[in-house]
Amino acid sequence: MKKLFLLLTVAFFGLSLNAQEFSKLDVSPLDIAAHPKSYKNPKKIIKVVYSRPQLKGRSIDSLAKKGKVWRTGANETTEITLYAPLAMGDKTIAPGTYSLFTIPGDKSWTIIINSDTNTWGSYYYNQEHDIARTTVPVTQADESLEAFSIAFTEDKDGNIIMHLGWGNTRVAVPFEKK
Repeated sequence: MKKLFLLLTVAFFGLSLNAQEFSKLDVSPLDIAAHPKSYKNPKKIIKVVYSRPQLKGRSIDSLAKKGKVWRTGANETTEITLYAPLAMGDKTIAPGTYSLFTIPGDKSWTIIINSDTNTWGSYYYNQEHDIARTTVPVTQADESLEAFSIAFTEDKDGNIIMHLGWGNTRVAVPFEKK
């Protein structure tokens, strides 16, 4: 009787462990870009959490439509966290977590910091909740990036530049330390 009970217990728990369904690897993996980049420097100033869509033979325009609000990545709305006051354009943004949207264009992109977080894509974008907007020029690079990418640099004055790159398209968004 004890052997039968033990066998049934093992079978039950074995079945329940196998019943778990785990997601497959996301085709647009989640990534984080931060400044300073070094893990040895615990004093981050800015961080972006975003998903990295791949071109896979498609055009940027088919994935991030010109003149339309884009989530600046894939899946969940891209989140930007400021750990210090920073100015983007003519607006100073207080420390906190915000959403990051863009409106792609041929010659310039509009960069939008919005107070709505925890949303999917740009479906729930509400312009009334914009904290700051700026327009920056588009440049073209020789190197093509298959995956949408975000990186940071710092200029000689200590201001932070957020670089967005995909395909040959490059956009640089300046943030001034306050």
